[in-house]
Amino acid sequence: MIKIKFNNSIILGLAGLCLFSGCSKFLDESPDMRTELNSPEKIGELLSTAYPQASYIPFTESMSDNVSDKGSGNVELANSSPYFFKDDKSPDPDAPIGYWNASYKAISAANHALEMIEKQADYERYRAYKGEALVARAYAHFMLVTLFSKPYSPQTSDIDPGIPYVTATEKIVLGHYQRKTVAYVYEMIEKDLKEGLPLINDAIYKVPKYHFTLAAANAFASRFYLFKKDAVNAVKHANAVFSSGSLSAYLRPVNSNAYRSFQYRELEAQYTRAENPANILLIETPSIWGRSYPTFRYGFTPDLMSKLTNSSNVTGGTWAYNIYGNETSLNIPKFREHFVRLTLNAESGIPYNMIPVFSAEEVLFNRAEANAMMGNHEAAIADLNDYIASRFIISFNNPVYDPEMAITMDKLTTFYNSADREQVLINCILDFKRVNFLFEGQRWFDIIRHGLPVEHKTSKGELFILGPQHPQRVFQIPEEAQSSGLELNPR
Repeated sequence: MIKIKFNNSIILGLAGLCLFSGCSKFLDESPDMRTELNSPEKIGELLSTAYPQASYIPFTESMSDNVSDKGSGNVELANSSPYFFKDDKSPDPDAPIGYWNASYKAISAANHALEMIEKQADYERYRAYKGEALVARAYAHFMLVTLFSKPYSPQTSDIDPGIPYVTATEKIVLGHYQRKTVAYVYEMIEKDLKEGLPLINDAIYKVPKYHFTLAAANAFASRFYLFKKDAVNAVKHANAVFSSGSLSAYLRPVNSNAYRSFQYRELEAQYTRAENPANILLIETPSIWGRSYPTFRYGFTPDLMSKLTNSSNVTGGTWAYNIYGNETSLNIPKFREHFVRLTLNAESGIPYNMIPVFSAEEVLFNRAEANAMMGNHEAAIADLNDYIASRFIISFNNPVYDPEMAITMDKLTTFYNSADREQVLINCILDFKRVNFLFEGQRWFDIIRHGLPVEHKTSKGELFILGPQHPQRVFQIPEEAQSSGLELNPR
């Protein structure tokens, strides 16, 4: 039997982001041979650790309305705690606190790189690495404020508590930090994005899909501005991700004969391949999600499949996804695990998943929603029809795309029974996104952004409701944070 053992030096940042866990003197030293960061290549190696090496998927997916109680199955805290809207205090990389620690560890790496870059005489050789460091720092803070604070609101973000925005390397073991406000955190994210994005140069990367390329940085910016409700900039950055206006060439061709002919393991490998044009940024994370999500007790059920993929939709067609498993293990294969043994002959080790944190599909949805917000309805419909052409078939007996499936405004207003053009477009986008990102945790971000309620039932009929104002919609930060001066989220 394989014994899984998570390496706490990976999870807790070698004890070092003592940001907020009390510890050793890791922060007095630079990570990854920081004292020898005397070349662009070494700075680049350090920046490979400036991405959160933990997964938000297990807790965001389990918290969402994409899961229900199967009545039996594998029960892990990473799955059950969020399902029942309870705090999970585990530091594992599949839990909120594990993600908090990994994110601040990534921020620490970015800050050390920036500090060393500022000391170099030949700045031009380090210019692109500074851009990556700034955007990576912005991304980690964005994910933290998204998960551990209330969503951005022009009305309340000036008073809603944010998260510490750390821009300097640590010189003491346990410092004092302030949460400030969500609005302040967004200002700092935008500042780092605006400064860092123009500096990025894709030529410095050997494997670009694991770094903030220009495409990845613009994809992140399109998400950030959508959260900030700045539709103009969301469209602007979505347009900058790819050189062509249409994104159809970059979407996963799920309804093609070639894609539908892949076997289960081939689909797992294909979904997160760096060569897949749909993948814009991949992050490698220690996680048991890939091996466990089909058999977790709280997961995708026949009732959800009937509701989401087998019911009528605005196209009149059928989703082309092949869904595998039986009633207690329904899944779409998306993650191929890479298992690293602790030693050559060890039975224990660390399972890794590649997480596609930005994809062409998300960029398309971001642009479509932002255009809908601005009244550019035809542009939004054009993007959605490109998506439909890659995802729908007439039926499983006749698995081909029919152009008659393309949507129009009349179709949308009829199907959603509303004359509100912006709202029916957004309803369609959210419906498509919900299916597209099944098992990827992204549904949670739409739930908090749009204030959608979540209901979870148990197999015994108990009902748990997470309304738009419920305090559990904001994940709890580590209790140890109080020793650094941070207030915990209300409970």
